[in-house]
Amino acid sequence: MKTRIFALIVILTNSLGNFALARGMHGRNTQSALDYVRVIFTPWVMLGISLLILWLLSRMALLSWADLSYVVTVTSLGYVLNAVLGHFFLNEAITPARWAGTLLIVAGTMMVGIGTPHSKKGDV
Repeated sequence: MKTRIFALIVILTNSLGNFALARGMHGRNTQSALDYVRVIFTPWVMLGISLLILWLLSRMALLSWADLSYVVTVTSLGYVLNAVLGHFFLNEAITPARWAGTLLIVAGTMMVGIGTPHSKKGDV
């Protein structure tokens, strides 16, 4: 149960953090280091950075007790959420090929998610 909860936290913080960064960076002109420093202190970018820090910490915790092959595959559902957020909230055009790729990610994640998040030593 703990593994699934943390997987969900990792997925949500990554997707929402990326969404906030994209929202905050949209239309910004960043040609110099000073431009980046200025944009870091805007509300959307600060929110994105904060969520991505939380993502990193929760992912580290998840990796401390679950197999890498499980964590990486299950948390790839974040790519699906990124596509949905981009399409509906940032007005991004998602081609049928991208939607098909997104569905393949979901199918692969479901296959991995059915199994256990831990392998037995010696099952290499």
